[in-house]
Amino acid sequence: MTPTKWWHYVLLTIVVSGLSAIALVAIAAAIIYPSLPSLDALTNYQPKLPLRVYSEDGYLIGEFGEERRAFINIDQVPQNLKDAVLAIEDRRFFQHNGIDTTGILRAIKNNVSGRSHEGASTITMQVAKNFFTVPNGRRTLITKINEALLALKIEHSLSKDKILELYINQIYLGQRAYGFAAASQVYYGKPLDKLNLAETALLAGLPKAPSNYNPFTNLKRSTGRQHEVLHDMFRYGFLKESDYQAALMQPLRIKATKQARDLSADYVAESVRDVLYDQYQDEIYSSGLNVYTTILKANQEAANAAVREGVLDYDLRHGYRGPEKIIDITSLPTPESSAKNNKNALDIALDDFEVFSGFIPAIITNITPKSIQAHTKGGEDIVVTDKGLAFVSKMLYDKDPSKRLLKKGAVIRVIKSNDTWRIVQLPQVESALIALDPENGAVRALVGGFDFNQSKFNHVTQAWRQPGSSFKPFIYSAALEKGYTPATIVEDAPLNFSAAETGNKDWSPQNYENSFEGPISLREALAHSINTVAIRVLQDIGPEYAQSYITRFGFEAKKHPAYLTMALGAGSATPWQMASAYAVFANGGYRVKPNLISKIVDQHGKVISKTVFDHASNGAPRVIDGRNAFIMNSMMQSVIRNGTAAKALMLGRSDIAGKTGTTNDHIDAWFAGYSPKQVAITWVGFDSPRPLGRGETGAAAALPIWIKYMASALKGTPEMAMRIPDGVITMNIDPTTGTQDDGGISEYFYHENPPPQIEERSIFDNGQNSDGFNTSLSSQTQAQQMLQAESAVVPGTKSITTSKPVSPTSNNLNQKQVSPQNSGASTSLPTVKPSSSEPKHQPSNKDLQSTAAKLLSSH
Repeated sequence: MTPTKWWHYVLLTIVVSGLSAIALVAIAAAIIYPSLPSLDALTNYQPKLPLRVYSEDGYLIGEFGEERRAFINIDQVPQNLKDAVLAIEDRRFFQHNGIDTTGILRAIKNNVSGRSHEGASTITMQVAKNFFTVPNGRRTLITKINEALLALKIEHSLSKDKILELYINQIYLGQRAYGFAAASQVYYGKPLDKLNLAETALLAGLPKAPSNYNPFTNLKRSTGRQHEVLHDMFRYGFLKESDYQAALMQPLRIKATKQARDLSADYVAESVRDVLYDQYQDEIYSSGLNVYTTILKANQEAANAAVREGVLDYDLRHGYRGPEKIIDITSLPTPESSAKNNKNALDIALDDFEVFSGFIPAIITNITPKSIQAHTKGGEDIVVTDKGLAFVSKMLYDKDPSKRLLKKGAVIRVIKSNDTWRIVQLPQVESALIALDPENGAVRALVGGFDFNQSKFNHVTQAWRQPGSSFKPFIYSAALEKGYTPATIVEDAPLNFSAAETGNKDWSPQNYENSFEGPISLREALAHSINTVAIRVLQDIGPEYAQSYITRFGFEAKKHPAYLTMALGAGSATPWQMASAYAVFANGGYRVKPNLISKIVDQHGKVISKTVFDHASNGAPRVIDGRNAFIMNSMMQSVIRNGTAAKALMLGRSDIAGKTGTTNDHIDAWFAGYSPKQVAITWVGFDSPRPLGRGETGAAAALPIWIKYMASALKGTPEMAMRIPDGVITMNIDPTTGTQDDGGISEYFYHENPPPQIEERSIFDNGQNSDGFNTSLSSQTQAQQMLQAESAVVPGTKSITTSKPVSPTSNNLNQKQVSPQNSGASTSLPTVKPSSSEPKHQPSNKDLQSTAAKLLSSH
């Protein structure tokens, strides 16, 4: 047919143009389709999963990797999420073949008419884009044709469910979260199957523009997008009206922190990452390994709270230093000029201040005589009144106006507890806590500092500090093996070492209160942390012997030079080492290795590594006599019952023991303590060593942190008394002389080393030494002193090494034993006399004589 009219030519032109376009597309498709990338990345999908670190009870502590991912199979995806995604992104997903022509025509119509702005990309096309298009690359017509053709290829090769699974796991949803399972943890801190419909709809609205709809930064806009999703679900038949209306009313509980974790334990997570990086290098960041630590959520949260409150209390004792900065509010940008950033001027001014451990930066906007109004970094306008102002009241109401540093524009820190705001300050002091199970070394809580984001230095594992008097129990333990007993009387009197003796300068070690008690028992000396007694004991047993002995507890000999100052903890140790060492006393004499990793699981759930724990009495080596551990435990219980750690009595437990520690000039404050089920070490100090301040002893600064932690950690744990081991006897003694006295107090002894007896003075010998104490021994005691052989076998124990009784007041001094650089440690000294424990078993004199005879005959 030949065209005869003009419109014939127009129609012909349109037809030819259309056919030409179709031909060109077909030719392009024929050329491009074979060159499309292989679908191996889809058919053998291996997402880059981050390293994740969990507590032993399954709570996420941290993750490491460029992308936050958590793969979920399509059959595990909640139906609500599937419906929400389809309703807002591609409701004809199950009808089209990868390219939705109906959707394209509808989008063109709506965009031209101005009814709405719609895209025409299908879920399949988005999968093609996510896998095969360079992120943030230039979007050209060829790029879109490639994606459309690739979508067709994907539809031809994969099932609809597989395509939807890939989309749900691969799509970017903000906060480095890829996939809905990861986003659920990031924004809500819980898995997908725990989300309600409202929470699910919010996530489904994120793919369009994750940064714009981020609920952390713009919850209002995010909620608006959520309502769009719910409306489309109702509009297209995915929801009944009643469910739709109910979802609109459901509250959104967004996580308080942007970090993808359930439990705050950054120092733990970083320690694990460091260990695994040494083994796997950069592979750990995409391997999908799941590491389960020995940390328990309840213990870690108790430790976090205890350290934070301990640091807060320290700052309260030393006063408010002033605001962090003064900002001229009148010079800030106007709301109109800052509107493009969706922030007001105060928010912009606070951008340079980070939140640390819940200490939120805020700008004071108004001050009245009884309140402070402030704008927080989170965008909240708050009012601080009453007790919330206690910390700054002195500065707030100072008579001198020049000292009233709190004014409009001042940048302060606030925290909220029990719905009440209070002013605090970022601390300069640091603190650390480690708690472990003494039976197997499993670390149950670890806090390496006040805030990981403020300082990544882990004070538990990396800080080598002087342990002070918390080191004395190891010296006393060594002394027990040299014939000392808790009842041994030692002179608490001034000590003076000349420059000739020290090889440097004169040294006169002092007690904390610069007072001396005279003759005192070893038990009482430890309870009150008497320095001169510890030095005399170390001088007598020999620093070289003690230096070798402490290696049984895991200490390095080179870190504790063989000088008399070792008695005062002048060497170096970490809280990690101290926890391991005190576990030996807690578990009856066994050395267990602290462990932080329980098991490592791959992304498929297969256990690839599992820690085999050595248990006390089952795999762990015995390093001290069980009798020694028992008696030292008893002596350290006296530290709490009536010594420097008497504050711990508030826990109301009889099975706790420990030792305070304060180094010279109050540089470091420690408390090392335990129950049979938990060892905990707390430390307080400055990164650059300087005095903590007057009165900041271990009992004042570190012990309250320990008490707060143990109150939670031991809650519900029944008290457990340590079993009296074979070879330990109890006898009544005179507490002032350390000799046997039927009417005295009860004390523990090695059975081959009982206390001496006092006999009536002979007319030929007045029986007194230069100090006026009776030193004559009965024939029984003389026989028992002969029992102090080099090796004596005690029933129920292994062979032990002993030596003859020593003179605790000996003044022999090896000049090389004194270090002139240190003047010793100091610890608070209550004036209350210690009361002895009340052991149940007490052998008769006949039993002792029989035992002595047997050992003499065998020797």
